[in-house]
Amino acid sequence: MTRKVGIIGVGHVGADTAFSLVTQGLCDVLVLIDENKAKADSQAIELRDMASLTASRVQVIANDYAALEDAEVVVIAVGPKTLLREDRLEELAETREAVSEVTPKIIASGFNGVIINITNPCDVITQVIQKVSRLPHAQVLGTGTSLDTARMKRVVGEFFSVDPKSVNGYVMGEHGESQFVAWSTVNIGGCPVSELAVEGEANWLQLESAVRGGGWAILQGKGWTSFGIATATARLVDAVLSDAQSVYPVAAWDDAKQVYIGQPAIIGKGGIVKRLHPKLTTAENAAYESSARVILDAFNR
Repeated sequence: MTRKVGIIGVGHVGADTAFSLVTQGLCDVLVLIDENKAKADSQAIELRDMASLTASRVQVIANDYAALEDAEVVVIAVGPKTLLREDRLEELAETREAVSEVTPKIIASGFNGVIINITNPCDVITQVIQKVSRLPHAQVLGTGTSLDTARMKRVVGEFFSVDPKSVNGYVMGEHGESQFVAWSTVNIGGCPVSELAVEGEANWLQLESAVRGGGWAILQGKGWTSFGIATATARLVDAVLSDAQSVYPVAAWDDAKQVYIGQPAIIGKGGIVKRLHPKLTTAENAAYESSARVILDAFNR
């Protein structure tokens, strides 16, 4: 079966996601769409130029919504015109309008696959996309705290001088200011980090601040973030296409809270296979509740 993926919005993040999918050979056909048609055409040509240099061949199509009809996954990566905003919620008015315009065009093609949203504020916009598309909640998810969790693993790995791939655990809640590191879930080789740290050595608030502020620090230096989120998105696309049944912290629908919010979930062919509920501390549960309220309030603006 042909593995077809669409990407709507081919700025820094969309383009790097496309690059990741092509270089890793994760799809057979890639459809690139952007309001700036010349940009989508140019990105497609560059990716085709790589064809003789990559391990597998990917057919790249530009600016054709009709081609999404039989796509298994569509990634929405439309971005705001102004990037340097510390609080992602400041982007909401502009990005809500943008996804409300492109989502009906995706559905009009006959598409009935999985939508993965990157566009910020991720949790709120994922909820907007689901509402506009009317697809089942399981088929619409956001990258959520996948990147934040990767940042946490880097920060913790650097602190303990271990490979970040050996760090387990999650950042949960909003992909934004109200996110929190669920420290009770964070371990290295099954050993809780709280037990590995020498008494008084670890400043957990400082480490969490480094995780939360990681994106802003990158934005100030280069003007945008793309490598991390593009890689995280490629992993999610692959999980859907291969029916991997892998666990990732994504923006998934919480029926009790009536919001999309960052939480671990099993990802497979139909999108969200199952939400997982790690046992959190009282303080972490309160942080989750608080973050859910922030997201819901923003959605209801």
